[in-house]
Amino acid sequence: MSSTGVQTLPVARVRVYYGWIVLGVAALAMVGTLPGRTQGLGLITEPLLRDLGLGRVAYAQINLVATLVGALGCFGVGRLLDRYGSRSVLTVLALLLGVVVVGMSQAVGFAALLVFVTLTRALGQSALSVVSLAMVGKWFRQRLTRAMAIYALVMSVGFMIAFPLVGAVVLAQGWRFAWGAIGVSLLLVLAPVAWLFDRSSPEAMGLEVDGGQPGGDEARAEPAAWTLGEALRSPSFWVFALSSAAYGLVASGIGLFNESILAERGFAPEIYHTALAVTAITGLAGNFAAGALADRGSLRHVLLVSLLVLTGALAALAHVTTVAQVMAQAVAMGVAGGFVMVVFFSFWGRAYGRAHLGRIQGAAQALTVLASAVGPLFFASFVETTGSYAAGFYTLSALVAALAVATVVVPIPPGAQRLRAAVR
Repeated sequence: MSSTGVQTLPVARVRVYYGWIVLGVAALAMVGTLPGRTQGLGLITEPLLRDLGLGRVAYAQINLVATLVGALGCFGVGRLLDRYGSRSVLTVLALLLGVVVVGMSQAVGFAALLVFVTLTRALGQSALSVVSLAMVGKWFRQRLTRAMAIYALVMSVGFMIAFPLVGAVVLAQGWRFAWGAIGVSLLLVLAPVAWLFDRSSPEAMGLEVDGGQPGGDEARAEPAAWTLGEALRSPSFWVFALSSAAYGLVASGIGLFNESILAERGFAPEIYHTALAVTAITGLAGNFAAGALADRGSLRHVLLVSLLVLTGALAALAHVTTVAQVMAQAVAMGVAGGFVMVVFFSFWGRAYGRAHLGRIQGAAQALTVLASAVGPLFFASFVETTGSYAAGFYTLSALVAALAVATVVVPIPPGAQRLRAAVR
């Protein structure tokens, strides 16, 4: 360690840019949000309801309140991240979430479950997600979209491994054992990995962003350090954030009722399961395609393509009549989701700089969390009032199309325009 406290000696012997190691830790952290996500809670819903004797309406009320209150975790963590760095914040969050998940595995009754689900939402889906995403943005600038595409791939593979593994443990040992095991893994795996391998920024290790040299293209390309208030006054923040939130609303609403949606169109549950796999696989392809497009063009173009594809996929879902059409619609949803994911992961750092990235990313994440909470209620209300999901699809299709138009005309910061990829 030098007299200035900058960690230089350990890095001098490492040829691989350390940002790629941080990216791996960030992807692991995102997988660690599983107990705070709807898909993760879905793995234990049925046995939990039987065990605690809860009705579905009561559980839905818990989930709604927990998601809305838990969204507040997106805000405070950004300030902590910008002030203390990701290494300390990630380690503490992993420890806290681990304790909460272990506690939830012992929960009995409505009140206890409400408290623990709310805390897992706040610490997992909200706070830990913000930290994970911002970690990559702190280390990459010119190669940010490429890094985020790789991050999305690693994260998706991690979830693909985690979901069936946790599901198998739930079936074999029960939901309490499975949830306790996840909590222990957060305490004994994620927290130590975060402390040992994460570093808050390249500057903390005497490195340049992207592994470049001082005074190079990267230094000239670095955008001004926008504050959260300045970003919120930027029209582009709202267009990009609302576009990502709209996809979150669609994904959560359709994801929760997809089997019912396809049953309304006359398809068996097996078709629903196959469509899920198709969407997941094409989502990974969309991650790579979006990363390649963003390296050669602008994030505006990538977002526009995703919104146009999503508009068509929503309108088509009300008319599918064959298995081939269902699979084509699933492909469109996967591609749109892959594109939106890369844009959401990359835009904030490229457009507004790294100095206040945690707070800016946290505000955007809060919108997606709120939209995800509203999604199931949105679709359920249309079914109750019209007897069909179709009106909901048409309404959202029009909304997404309007956001596509806004994407074309809104002025965006120069950093989010075309940014030449630095290939090293």
